[in-house]
Amino acid sequence: MEDILHSIAEYLALGVNLLAMLAIAIGSIQGAIGLSRLLLFNGSEEELGPVWLSLGRWLVAGLTFQLAADIVETTIAPNWDDIGKLAAIAVLRTFLNYFLDRDMDSLRERAERRAEAMRDAAEARAAPMGTAAP
Repeated sequence: MEDILHSIAEYLALGVNLLAMLAIAIGSIQGAIGLSRLLLFNGSEEELGPVWLSLGRWLVAGLTFQLAADIVETTIAPNWDDIGKLAAIAVLRTFLNYFLDRDMDSLRERAERRAEAMRDAAEARAAPMGTAAP
């Protein structure tokens, strides 16, 4: 029975690791395409933010899958090397999530300020001469 559980856990860990690699590959390809577009078409620095955020999201997804696979592997035959690797991935994922969330909030605030400035400018243009917009 124990051998069957070990086999199931090994295949499960392999499948989850494949998902991790797929997520990281997708994010890397999307990031490379987005960066290439910006470089080829003289994109602005503001357009770079969403590219990096998208890459960060995919990396977080990949790290989450790796963490899940490592948890499964650690349940099979835990040793200090596996536990250390699990802890390192957990810490890395936590820091990446923290900074990604902070960057997303910053980008969201900048987008809101930009939209508000555009609304104010549109209202100012629409206001008749000699009157101030409310």
